[in-house]
Amino acid sequence: MTTTNLQLEINSLPLNLRQEVADFVAFLKTKHQNTPKLKSREFGYAKGKIKLSDDFDEPLEMFSAYR
Repeated sequence: MTTTNLQLEINSLPLNLRQEVADFVAFLKTKHQNTPKLKSREFGYAKGKIKLSDDFDEPLEMFSAYR
């Protein structure tokens, strides 16, 4: 539907229904403003922020019975 067609359809409505359309448009604008916009992630931005212990890959003692 083109903008012109949409405007013609809205103009053909009774005044109370036009007000409902206006309220709905205001609702949609508010709803759209409240959605958080995710930033694009930069590759490697967390480099150096996470440190694993030296024995990370070593078997755990609690599972020694299963070896």
